[in-house]
Amino acid sequence: MKIFYAIQATGNGHISRATQLYPYLQKFGEVDFFLSGNNASLNFDIPVKFRSAGCSLHYSKCGGLNYWDIAKNIQPLQMYKDAKSLPLKNYDVVINDFDSITSLACKMQKVHSVQFGHQASFISENTPRPEKRSVMGEMILKHYAPSPKHIGLHFENYDSFIRPPIIKDEIVEAAPKDLKHITVYLPSFQKDCLEKAFHSLPDVQFHWFLNDVQTKHRVGNITYFPVNQKLFNESLIYCHGIITGGGFETPAEALYLRKKVLSIPIRDHYEQECNAAALKKLGVPVVYEVGDNFDEIIKNWLNSIVIYPKMKANTIPETLQYLFDTYNK
Repeated sequence: MKIFYAIQATGNGHISRATQLYPYLQKFGEVDFFLSGNNASLNFDIPVKFRSAGCSLHYSKCGGLNYWDIAKNIQPLQMYKDAKSLPLKNYDVVINDFDSITSLACKMQKVHSVQFGHQASFISENTPRPEKRSVMGEMILKHYAPSPKHIGLHFENYDSFIRPPIIKDEIVEAAPKDLKHITVYLPSFQKDCLEKAFHSLPDVQFHWFLNDVQTKHRVGNITYFPVNQKLFNESLIYCHGIITGGGFETPAEALYLRKKVLSIPIRDHYEQECNAAALKKLGVPVVYEVGDNFDEIIKNWLNSIVIYPKMKANTIPETLQYLFDTYNK
């Protein structure tokens, strides 16, 4: 069996998920990956056969999206050409993790596909949303990468087609400990937006993962790390808690490890606002605006007592067997 797997690379989460799934997918057939977008900063070891600049996200300096930069870097004609050139009819199964070019290619070439991943869960109205819904955000979630079939992933089983998150083997097999440091992963924040708040808490050790850091080094109570999967996994497994965005994979893995989580969703990023709504239902504190009192917010979070529900890990062989068994149904 030949399998085409499309990854939307607007962040590291989709690549991390595909990397975890790859050895399991190989048991069903030969896999070729298509990487669409330029935001991912992780090194990866999967066979990427096709690439496209696709649609990439751009951030403002301190925690928001820069829609002007996003819009001016979209090249519709090139995306159309990329969709036309994908040889999807050579594949038995097309798995699409929220990539619009693959959806367009499927439509042009009349090829069936399944949308598999976190964004697929938003087809259900039962999946948590923020109090104030965004018409544009709903339109993007439901129509950016349309597919006739959906298998969603989310923190909880909000609907019959939604399954637990894919948790990496390194996390599932880990023996977590609390070495008291706080892991920080906030790719939409530049260093000077948060540095002052972290330094004003000298008794707290921070492990901060930043895209522009090349080598691990320490300044005061902050140890800076390059974005590296192995180093990040180690920091997460042994942390006291994590400050992260409103993404999906990192909060899921932190909750699986029973770690304390403080979520700061990217401003004006509707999917992250939806994830934040889901995290709040689980009891996770959410910060929507980082101001001068951020150090106090961290202090209060560290002093709080929280009991999160146990996060389940996806049974990957079972989920993939279901995907292939029901692909054409």
